[in-house]
Amino acid sequence: MTETEDAGEITFVTRGVTADEVAAVTAVLTAAIAERAADRAVRSPRGASAWERSQRALRSPLTPSDGSWRGFTG
Repeated sequence: MTETEDAGEITFVTRGVTADEVAAVTAVLTAAIAERAADRAVRSPRGASAWERSQRALRSPLTPSDGSWRGFTG
């Protein structure tokens, strides 16, 4: 079932299903649909794509200062 489907569209193939069983199955499926819809609404935005992650700096930039790396002098 998808979020657009209604619990009233459930068809039971098994014969002799009692009203209590129908109610229980309908309640469980309706709750599952509602929970799934809520999860989609609350889901955090998608993170950076693989392309964006590969373009970030691998280390912080080197800055020359007293007592720090200044580059090749040889």
